[in-house]
Amino acid sequence: MGKKVRVLIVDDSALMRQILTAVLSADSEIEVIGTAADPYEARAKIKQLLPDVVTLDIEMPKMDGLDFLEKIMTLRPMPVVMVSSLTQKGADATFRALELGAIDVVGKPTSDIERSLKGRSSELQSIIKCAATARVKPLDKNRRASTEQVVKAPARAYSSSEKIVAIGSSTGGVESVRQVVSELPSDGPAVLVTQHMPGGFTKSFADRLDRTTSLNVSEASDGQRVLRGHVYIAPGGKHLALVRSGANFVCRLLDTDLVNGHKPSCDVLFDSVADVAGKDSIGVILTGMGRDGAAGLLRLREAGAFTIGQDEATSVVYGMPRVAYEIGAVIRQLPLARIAAEITNAVTAGPQKQQMRI
Repeated sequence: MGKKVRVLIVDDSALMRQILTAVLSADSEIEVIGTAADPYEARAKIKQLLPDVVTLDIEMPKMDGLDFLEKIMTLRPMPVVMVSSLTQKGADATFRALELGAIDVVGKPTSDIERSLKGRSSELQSIIKCAATARVKPLDKNRRASTEQVVKAPARAYSSSEKIVAIGSSTGGVESVRQVVSELPSDGPAVLVTQHMPGGFTKSFADRLDRTTSLNVSEASDGQRVLRGHVYIAPGGKHLALVRSGANFVCRLLDTDLVNGHKPSCDVLFDSVADVAGKDSIGVILTGMGRDGAAGLLRLREAGAFTIGQDEATSVVYGMPRVAYEIGAVIRQLPLARIAAEITNAVTAGPQKQQMRI
């Protein structure tokens, strides 16, 4: 057996500490090395125990979890998984945590906590093991605060209004999606995004992107017409697919089974875009664990789409983009900072660009 992932659980609720300890310890590859009821106790135990991963509650006594996270990511960067209540306030705080460098988020149920979390034990264990492999960067304090409102330019006629951009991402993807979307032109093609995220958080994700990018961002709704200059985020707990309705593209939400363990699934989005947009689409796969989206991206490439994968050096978790690259689904593999420009170039370059894999 290899080295176990050593976890410190930080939560002011004794019940949550007990449940998370039981759920995580049930995995033979995880060892809960300690618990803490507040950030001051946690700080001492981090120094003493040197955990691989910390789970951190947001609302705690003595020091807010976000303030403590900022100190961790500034002074001693390490993988942190946030445990946040599935409420509007909890969702807003969670996205601030992800901006500060948290790897992922676990939704804390508001009722029947023990049954809910034990029913998701394999998911929670996977999140922790994935976090242990993540690339953690020190906090960049120079980046613009995401609460800053951006003035949206009116959309103009675009040279290829039928183009569709489909983006799939998972662990570490919230900030990656934000960076890509924020650098796209306001009059660019429509963008559909599947980001693995608990149901209750995706609307807040869309709202935050809408406030901080020049595009119009919303959580997708069933039957919603797809327009250039707009971004549509798959709601948590529903698959997002693209369909045609007459001359228009529209969003279709599907409440079907999980695909690759996810709902929404990147494969569902990519497959649907391959079916109805084909060569008039651009597929992008970003950071994330597992293989969701890889097969769908290959279908997109085979349908004539231009496909992009995030490279290993800039991925928080080089899982999904690695699998996509290895099966031949990726035409261009790029660092995150170059992806938006490559999307814009691909919109205007035409199909000849799609023959080259780099």
